Amino acid sequence: MSALESVLIQCPYCWETLDVSVDPSVQEQEYVEDCQVCCRPIVIHVTFDDDLTPHVDARAENE
Repeated sequence: MSALESVLIQCPYCWETLDVSVDPSVQEQEYVEDCQVCCRPIVIHVTFDDDLTPHVDARAENE
């Protein structure tokens, strides 16, 4: 079982840097998480390459 990996993203609303956890055992995932600062919904899309390096896209829910 893989441990969760910590990744930094930027909120598309308030521009704060946030620390989110992603699961490297799932190669591609998309979910909504509320900003820890402004509480607005952020759509987080994560993919992992062959070296299990996460690539994260964080966007506003209405984009």
